[in-house]
Amino acid sequence: MDTERMLALCRRDQWHIDDLDWSVTPRALSRAHEEAVCQYFTDMAGIERLAGALFAVQRDQARDETLRAIFATFVTDEERHAEVAERLAQHYDVHGYRRYETNPHLVRFSRHFVRAARTASPDIANAYITTGELLLDIALLRSLDEFVDDAMSHAAMRLINRDESRHIAVDYHMAEYYASREYDAWLAAQPPKGLRAQLRSTLALVGFLRHAQPFFRDVFFRPMALVDPSGARLLDAFKRVQLLGRKQGTGPRRPFTRFVQTLQALFENPLTRPLFGRLVERILGVDPRVIHTLYTPDELAHTQRVSFDALAAEALALKLA
Repeated sequence: MDTERMLALCRRDQWHIDDLDWSVTPRALSRAHEEAVCQYFTDMAGIERLAGALFAVQRDQARDETLRAIFATFVTDEERHAEVAERLAQHYDVHGYRRYETNPHLVRFSRHFVRAARTASPDIANAYITTGELLLDIALLRSLDEFVDDAMSHAAMRLINRDESRHIAVDYHMAEYYASREYDAWLAAQPPKGLRAQLRSTLALVGFLRHAQPFFRDVFFRPMALVDPSGARLLDAFKRVQLLGRKQGTGPRRPFTRFVQTLQALFENPLTRPLFGRLVERILGVDPRVIHTLYTPDELAHTQRVSFDALAAEALALKLA
């Protein structure tokens, strides 16, 4: 990736919430769908602000000035997306059936996620950030927009998608860096963490994992059951996550990736699943469907052959299909 060119795109493609025409009349929805859509957009605002906080962590951790500037624009993007989501929730709240508040599981998870990102090694933070971006962009936002099927939502999502495409491209760029020998050398040169810092990092990660399951259930899996009943997009997003983790040169050298892949192996093994299956589900916090291997041998071989940039392009093509 040409990071200077990416920074120029980030600055060129900024936009304002009032660039959208909010005067259009919303499509009529049933009471159940109106309540669901308003709640989903309310939670979307919380997810976008969480993404902004995580990009702020990456901005502060980046050692390259251009990357710091790129992540700074991402923080701005996500706050704008949150404001648009809040406005969309108000736009579709035609009948005022009830008051909408951010899901409490999202609030608790966000607090622990940001703390874990600040204390964990950068490659762990990037792995979770990339996972979240893929789930949001490939699965939830696309499906929610199609479910609402309204001009206002389509117009807002077109602009949000343009921003998120830049985010995913940079996510994959960072994944390549964290799989590199350059990062290995930097990591080896770092002084060992003191006992207090290690304990703080471990506690933050435990808190994050503890709150992951109710967050994923209420904010991703339950909404997706309504807006994408087949589950096809959700499985596509998790397949991309799995393949990125298996990309040659990435997983085996990263302790956290080895840990996740070991949990997956325990879950899929018919001998160990009866003993450890429920524990693995609780630790990973996700639907059992997405713990299974979702890719074919041919897809894995393809992933190993192509570049990280090519994988990013494929993810973006899927998002925009």
